[in-house]
Amino acid sequence: MKGRLLIALTISMVLVLGGCYTKEEYMKKASEAETLQQRYQELTLENAKLRTEIATLTGERNELDRLLKARSDELLKDLTEARQKTANLEAENAKLRQQVGELRKKEALIEEESKTYKDLVKEMKGEIAKGQITITELKGKLTMDVVDKILFSSGEATVKKEGLSVLDRVVDVLKNVKDKNIRIEGHTDNVKITGRLAKVYPTNWELSAARAINVTRYLQAKGIAPEVLSAVAYGEYKPLADNKTAEGRAKNRRIAIVLVPKD
Repeated sequence: MKGRLLIALTISMVLVLGGCYTKEEYMKKASEAETLQQRYQELTLENAKLRTEIATLTGERNELDRLLKARSDELLKDLTEARQKTANLEAENAKLRQQVGELRKKEALIEEESKTYKDLVKEMKGEIAKGQITITELKGKLTMDVVDKILFSSGEATVKKEGLSVLDRVVDVLKNVKDKNIRIEGHTDNVKITGRLAKVYPTNWELSAARAINVTRYLQAKGIAPEVLSAVAYGEYKPLADNKTAEGRAKNRRIAIVLVPKD
């Protein structure tokens, strides 16, 4: 209906503007008008189709943009998590390296302590066999207990000649010790000092202190650094055995040479 109306309108305009036409001219103009109308309709349909395609492509583009953003956000999250995991692993690796370093240091110290223990046992095997010296190693502390009769005459604090020979053998081992302090401990039994000795050593404190100091000074004189040496007097108050027996009292009268870690 619209097409025919448009054709009639076109012909009317032609007649008005151009005057009279023949039938052939009229039909020609009508045909041209109809052709134009068909072309218009085709273009209208094509335009609608293009609009539909544009709408479809716009929707697809929007969906693609949404998917790309979602993927980008996901990748960014994954990247952030990966970086955090990497940082955590690096921190863990650093911690493990530190622990490995500490373990190696401990292993070196244990090896050094064990070597010192073995060297002392080898050097003092005769005295150990006679029960005159005992050597123990526990939790980083090495202790060598030497009964007093090897080092001192009864009631004396000066190291006797035979005792100096024993200490010389000990020094040969201790000179190789690194990163350890050497504590010399004086111990006695609980028998009170009487007679003339009481004027020099009023109690077992003084006797144990004098003996420990004399051994310490000798070790220094033989080349042990004074910075690692110390002398301690325990008197009768740290016994190894029961003071009620002669055998127990003999074990308690001793000098202990103790190797301890440096502070």
